[in-house]
Amino acid sequence: MSAVVRVVALTKHFGRGEGLVRAVDGVDLEVEAGEAVVVTGPSGCGKSTLLQLMGGLDVPTGGEVWVAGERIDGTSERRRARLRRHSVGFVFQEFHLMEDLTALENVELPALLAGLSPGPARRRARELLDRVGLADRAGHVPATLSGGQKQRVAVARALVNRPAVVLADEPTGNLDSAATTEVLRLLDDLKAQGQTLVVVTHDRRTAATADRMVSMRDGVLVEDVALVSHAASAADVLAYGDSGS
Repeated sequence: MSAVVRVVALTKHFGRGEGLVRAVDGVDLEVEAGEAVVVTGPSGCGKSTLLQLMGGLDVPTGGEVWVAGERIDGTSERRRARLRRHSVGFVFQEFHLMEDLTALENVELPALLAGLSPGPARRRARELLDRVGLADRAGHVPATLSGGQKQRVAVARALVNRPAVVLADEPTGNLDSAATTEVLRLLDDLKAQGQTLVVVTHDRRTAATADRMVSMRDGVLVEDVALVSHAASAADVLAYGDSGS
């Protein structure tokens, strides 16, 4: 396997002097093709900042960021935007769906922005909504969807340009238990289909969808462990979620 995402001595600092905050402080991390990595840690430990740096949403203070074989730290916003459109899919805690667009239109929009013609973009969006179990909600606007349905639309949108990696920031953070189980099942399905995933979460149950769990504290990695019992733990956690316990 080869690394889809690689960061080397990565730093992101805010402020200066006594007010200096080392949000990310010398992180080295590689994510291989087809691997699912969960990043955990307490609030303010730097995990969301790390994800934003990986996806080119922010610029590091120092170090290197490589995505799909391309080094992106220090590049122009235009170049990072091109990489985000073609190589990275994002899923956010707040969904970030366009409220005046239908589910179908939300999913197809990134494909249109990336240059795909309307017919193929619409077909791809319909395929993905079917894949996430929302074909019957294609014409619905976000206000008429549940939290779990909104997040599944967001996942479909993240996949529309066939990204090298999907970066998810607290994808179950705003969901109730039933909706969390829906999204965890979807992430587990994506992992089984070979999609490279990096998921930031407070919820350690999400580790059931991963091959590795990375823990952060005060901007540094403090643990990086392989989850050798992935298949069993995923089944156990998802079944527990279905039980309503």
